[in-house]
Amino acid sequence: MNKDGVSNHADAVFFEGTRKMSLLRQGTWRIIDHSTSGIYMRALQSFAVDDTLCAAVGGGMSPAAARAWVHKKTVVMGIQDGRLPFLQKGVEFVQGQGYDCIVRNSGGLAVVLDEGILNLTLVFPEKSGQIGINKGYDAMWELIRHMFRDFDAEIEAGEIVGSYCPGSYDLSIDGKKFAGISQRRIRGGVAVQIYVDVCGNAADRAALIKAFYENARGDEETKFVYPDVNPDVMASLSELLSADLTVEEVVRRFLQSIKSFSDELVSEGLTGEEQPVYESYLERIEERNEKLGLLE
Repeated sequence: MNKDGVSNHADAVFFEGTRKMSLLRQGTWRIIDHSTSGIYMRALQSFAVDDTLCAAVGGGMSPAAARAWVHKKTVVMGIQDGRLPFLQKGVEFVQGQGYDCIVRNSGGLAVVLDEGILNLTLVFPEKSGQIGINKGYDAMWELIRHMFRDFDAEIEAGEIVGSYCPGSYDLSIDGKKFAGISQRRIRGGVAVQIYVDVCGNAADRAALIKAFYENARGDEETKFVYPDVNPDVMASLSELLSADLTVEEVVRRFLQSIKSFSDELVSEGLTGEEQPVYESYLERIEERNEKLGLLE
């Protein structure tokens, strides 16, 4: 293992090569760490922050941005979940388990947030459609591999059937999913988001989403196919790597990896110019949640 924590020479050569040509390679990365302060925010606010960063980066008002965020117990639904036939019953079940419940302003399906789940967002500027959908996903996959390159484990990308919010870029080790990636594009900016199950009981989280769908779908036939969640196909990174990981440690790995792909890191919260943009995006997502009866 070398001073960068890389486990062998082959990995060192691979990551040195990717640093030079990767989408992750940016002259300046703007860092926003909400992994502690985010506990005191509703998840709605995080999605408004990411939309604001997407617009700012896309509009040339900000360099590429990298953000870490954590929230208390919340089930975050996708737009398709809002069409479940017995949605209110599912929401009431989730709330009865001590979870907040919101719907985000993008696709995908329901996921769980809590203090053992770390969310990461990378926001890239895009010119003339140069960042294809897969290229954005690949960048996040590459980052996660780099963050945990000192472990002898292969992190694969591909749908894990039976997981919640399944997709072609589910990240897994030995067939068990620990992370899911999504993407959002606004005004020339590309935001790639991932939730990483760091620690805690992944099977319990999956069981919660399974029960949510059982309550919200009932026995009704639906045009959209919602996942039949199998808790056995999901696990935390701590379990999969046989390591006592914490969110704080993974945030440190995140920042170290971003630094290795950059000439400069700047730490900056939302600026005065960005604040009204944030308020506008927050109002939009609040309106969506009000329509579904998720806000009082």
